[in-house]
Amino acid sequence: MENITDINQIKTAVLKKTAEYAYKGILQEKAAEIPFELIKGPKPQFRCCIYREREIMRQRIRLSMGQIPAGSHYAVNDGTQVVHVISAACEGCPIARFTVTANCHNCLARKCIKACKFGAITRTDRGAYIDKTKCKQCGQCVLACPYGAIVDIQRPCIKSCPVDAITIDENDLAMIDESKCINCGKCVVGCPFGAVSDVSMISNVIDTIVRGESEVYAMIAPAIEGQFGDVPVSVLKAGIKDLGFTDVIEVALGADAVTVAETGEVIERARDGEKTTSSCCPAFVNLIEKHFPELKGNISTTVSPMVAAARLIKAAKPNAVIVFIGPCIAKKNEALKHYIGEINFVLTFEELEAMLEVKEIDFSKYEEIPEEATKYGKGFAKSGGVTNAVLEVVKERGDDIDIKAMKCSGIDECKKALMMLKSGKLPMDFIEGMACENGCVNGPAKVKDLIAGRRIFDKYANTKNEDVIKNFNNKNMSNINIHKH
Repeated sequence: MENITDINQIKTAVLKKTAEYAYKGILQEKAAEIPFELIKGPKPQFRCCIYREREIMRQRIRLSMGQIPAGSHYAVNDGTQVVHVISAACEGCPIARFTVTANCHNCLARKCIKACKFGAITRTDRGAYIDKTKCKQCGQCVLACPYGAIVDIQRPCIKSCPVDAITIDENDLAMIDESKCINCGKCVVGCPFGAVSDVSMISNVIDTIVRGESEVYAMIAPAIEGQFGDVPVSVLKAGIKDLGFTDVIEVALGADAVTVAETGEVIERARDGEKTTSSCCPAFVNLIEKHFPELKGNISTTVSPMVAAARLIKAAKPNAVIVFIGPCIAKKNEALKHYIGEINFVLTFEELEAMLEVKEIDFSKYEEIPEEATKYGKGFAKSGGVTNAVLEVVKERGDDIDIKAMKCSGIDECKKALMMLKSGKLPMDFIEGMACENGCVNGPAKVKDLIAGRRIFDKYANTKNEDVIKNFNNKNMSNINIHKH
């Protein structure tokens, strides 16, 4: 392969080789050769030398085979942490955090000097100067400068993490504090060197399919519509099935089941004066459990749509192997942490794309497979979708109650809402929390640009308009347990 210079190209190249050899049943014997196949040398393509490039490839191959990167000694991993630092890829980013720019006018007010309590700023002929050895990074100089001439530049991984889970070790390499990490994937997207990535289950899924010993069911998240071209879910199901799956089920159907159960719970709690938070976004749930533990009792006891859909399958096929496919990295953590016996594997859209390319799936050649979910179940993919679905079921039930809901798009909005709930100042009955801005359609493992993907999603997702309760009853979903154990 030539000219691998982009982060996505590197990740995709490794995933495709992994998928190719896994389908052929020779991955274990070929794994050591992949770095040399992808980086032929002798000239480096994206780092200082081919030796470092190949080492990065080796660690990415480990991830693609379900192993954490070598050298992750600082991670006390219990098997549920899915986001890891690839030390060989980490640049160390030697950044002087607070820097005086050319916009400094060397003004007479000297507000920056007066604001600094540590004597780190002095005046020179060229303007203000910050002594890095004295600077305590309090940021007061940034606030004080009338020209905005002092900038605060943080390492991208640290800046992208919404829960302060990333620190720097003695070698200037990034480390993840698992006690704080919510596995949202923000750092995976935020690192410009691709030094943070998630553990993959792609080889495990393909191995299971190739062995042919079990029926393997794929469950596709609602956000898939718009990710692989101008193709509706009905056609996507047919193409994905050809990867070797026994059948393909819409997680949006599980979302319909969740809506009915969660709405009943929200109404019951609201009548008792209690507040409820949604439970469909695992990163949001992790945020509450790790950073707002006193609010764990407010989390809905209803399972996520992923789990509800899995239980629908298991009710008919108890021995089925279940594979969830979506844009979410935190779903891997959710499955490993709580549902290891129900959700066997989780794939991202990035990993699905690699499988589709290796098997040369052309969606234009497939006939449609009927869809099963309502537009409200599909709507879980967007911020506000859970709220819309809950309010729809309130209307369908005919309950004489006014449920006030608050939708939170992104971790920052989620934290503000949870702070209000914690302090007893939240007027709403229900918080819909989505870790990703705009919802799952903007998940960290999406393969299409948000705007382009959202446009196609909106084109197809609103075509279904069946009542949620009617669909719930028609699919006999009342026979399954939709609540957490």
